[in-house]
Amino acid sequence: MNGDVVERALEGLTHLIIHRSRTVVVVFLLVTALFAGGLGDIDSEEGTDAFAEGLPSQQTLDSVEEEFEPPFGDDDATTQLIYREGNVLTRGGLITLLEIQTDLEGEGFYRVEETSSVAGAVAQAIDPSATTPEAQLRVLEESTDAEVRAAVGTAAENPGFAASLSEDFSPAEPYASATIATAAHADGVDEREANERVEAALGDFDADVVAFGGGVFDAEFENVIEDSLAIVVPVVVVLILLFLTAAYRDPLDLVLGLVALFMAIVWTFGFTGHAGIAFSELMIAIPPLLLAVGIDFGIHAINRYREERVTGAGIEEGMTDASGQLLVAFFIVTGTTVIGFGANVTSGLDPVREFGFVASVGIVFTFLIFGLFLPAAKVILDRFRRRHDLPSFSTAPLGSEDSALGRLLPLGTHWGKRAPVAILLVVALVTTGAGAYATTVDTTFEEEDFLPPEEVPSYLEAAPGPLAPGEYTVTSTINYLEDNFASGEDDEVTVYAEGPIYENYALESIHRAGQNPPDSVVLEDGQASTESVVDVVHAEAERNPEFARLVEANDVSGNGVPDRNVAFVLESLLASDSRSEALRYVSEDLDSTRVIYAVEADAGQEVVTEDATELADDYRLEATATGDIVVFQEVSDLIFLSSLTSLAIALTATAVFLALIYHVLEGRASLGVANLVPIVVTLAVLGGTMAVLGVPLNALTGTSLSITIGVGVAYSVHVTHRFIDEYNACDDGYESLLITMRGTGGALTGSVLTTLGGAGSLVLAITPILGQFGLLMVISVIYSYLMAIVVLPPTLLVWERLAG
Repeated sequence: MNGDVVERALEGLTHLIIHRSRTVVVVFLLVTALFAGGLGDIDSEEGTDAFAEGLPSQQTLDSVEEEFEPPFGDDDATTQLIYREGNVLTRGGLITLLEIQTDLEGEGFYRVEETSSVAGAVAQAIDPSATTPEAQLRVLEESTDAEVRAAVGTAAENPGFAASLSEDFSPAEPYASATIATAAHADGVDEREANERVEAALGDFDADVVAFGGGVFDAEFENVIEDSLAIVVPVVVVLILLFLTAAYRDPLDLVLGLVALFMAIVWTFGFTGHAGIAFSELMIAIPPLLLAVGIDFGIHAINRYREERVTGAGIEEGMTDASGQLLVAFFIVTGTTVIGFGANVTSGLDPVREFGFVASVGIVFTFLIFGLFLPAAKVILDRFRRRHDLPSFSTAPLGSEDSALGRLLPLGTHWGKRAPVAILLVVALVTTGAGAYATTVDTTFEEEDFLPPEEVPSYLEAAPGPLAPGEYTVTSTINYLEDNFASGEDDEVTVYAEGPIYENYALESIHRAGQNPPDSVVLEDGQASTESVVDVVHAEAERNPEFARLVEANDVSGNGVPDRNVAFVLESLLASDSRSEALRYVSEDLDSTRVIYAVEADAGQEVVTEDATELADDYRLEATATGDIVVFQEVSDLIFLSSLTSLAIALTATAVFLALIYHVLEGRASLGVANLVPIVVTLAVLGGTMAVLGVPLNALTGTSLSITIGVGVAYSVHVTHRFIDEYNACDDGYESLLITMRGTGGALTGSVLTTLGGAGSLVLAITPILGQFGLLMVISVIYSYLMAIVVLPPTLLVWERLAG
């Protein structure tokens, strides 16, 4: 019954391909035009924010950033001015900084509403009434070097003064090699445009000042993707053309294959635009996948058709036989590949879920295009050739018996005939060892994974004008900030505590949590190095004798931390000159606080996250650890968990699907299990190879596991399906494999070489993460191919023994 349904469906589709070929082609071209309209609606989604969205640690971090007053609102566009001189704290250096600030605030073109720097603080230490950069500039110009040096010492008493100075800051000299000033722009100003305008303005000053901000980051991120594509795409096009030319050996067949590939890309990303799905970094993995499967389908379709034609079959008969077999194989490949990618929808990360969905849709589109459009177009083409007596450049299939390839491909079959069980035992040992070693793969998720390189590879610098990459400064700037400034986002964690902070135990609890902290926390005088409201209390006490007496009167333990009448002490702090500084760490209603802990720069994300959680657990308040390190660790955990979960689901569902399909088609469910063996081996060996090469399992490389299932299933299904067709005809597993390897194996080889050309070109990408992905794609394709022609034949021979 089920077999009859399948047969009737194949007859119906074959009838469309042969007798309604023009209608099929026209409909597909119209749908292509429809999807092309969605290409302009694609929005990009950059950076790491999309991965962290909705995570508990990110929600806590968002709460912290919203609740505590920063120097400027997080939603406002800002530009950092990184000023580097021999000594930025000289009178001349400070005057230069204020000249820049005055120029930026005075010119409406820059849309700067307010600037802030240490130069302003120094000027106000001399004259507190100087509240604008222009007034502060006049103060410093009228002051002597000695007065400025004294003013620096006075300003340095404020704990926030050193925060914007390099780590070599010395108040005694005074000396600092660099400082960071900030410019806040008007509401609604595009941050990228604002950053670019400020950067242009800095060129008018004879000073080493660099403009940096979110706009600069986003612009360079987009540029590095565009530059990578500008280098990779021409290489991909050339290599694919070369390999497809060798595979098809016919210019008209080559054009058909290229048109079908183009349609698959247009359909997939046109659908993405119409559906409103943003293009994230993970989406970069989809075109190579579609090319891999599309090239595989195209070469198999043409090659199988040619096999029928060389035996004397006509156009209609040859396409009927070829389509009848290939549509089933294509359907199996599509089903298992959709399962592999669809398993990603179980991920806790939105970009991964969207990737799995779009990839699944793209594979279905590829099946329709190469299963219906390409054969129909091929029928029209060959009828046109026959009608006009045009020559065919090549009708011979790849891997014919008398070719070198035809003699090489059956080697796995010959070896498998001699000792199939022994070969599979060796394969099992290798799989187990590789799988065990794969557990050592690094799973760290870092923002640096998505940044352009600090130095462009030398081989790219020689690229001709249109292909030459742009200049990138983001990574070098970030590295400079990390190397020269105190604890920044990359080496600090935050503990966010809720509950009445005015309770008498609250501040004491924060102080005690910093005693004997975990190893990754930086120590300062035997105590955790922190930034908190306690620090502001101490700073105000040093400046204000009256407040100092208040603190002392309410410090029962004598450790400098108020533990009595805490509400009154904090209210007095908020009424003092330190109010703005205090509100960086405690809410105005005294219901929450944040404590920033400096951590060792060389400590791993996992260790830092565990230690931060331990610190939070020591609070008597309801406390949560957060910060970029904690968020990225949660993303890392989810990437790893998602990879394992989706892999387990994909393999299980694929096994069930293959068993069901082969039960329906052939009454041999066990054939589906045999089909899965090379895929499992490939996954294990790929994971072990990642560990050997030091390639991390990050957001993009993690998709290589799903791609391996897609590519591996495509290769093994073609071999298995052809094998069972031949086996049903001759009832001899060895002879069936010989025919399969020379026919399907030849098409498989052409598909592999072409896919390697496309995937391998990604290794040339400027962004390291794309290069890693390209490398894994190459390895995955090679492994999938080798397992299909070396591991699968002995597996099928063992299956024959057991099934017989």
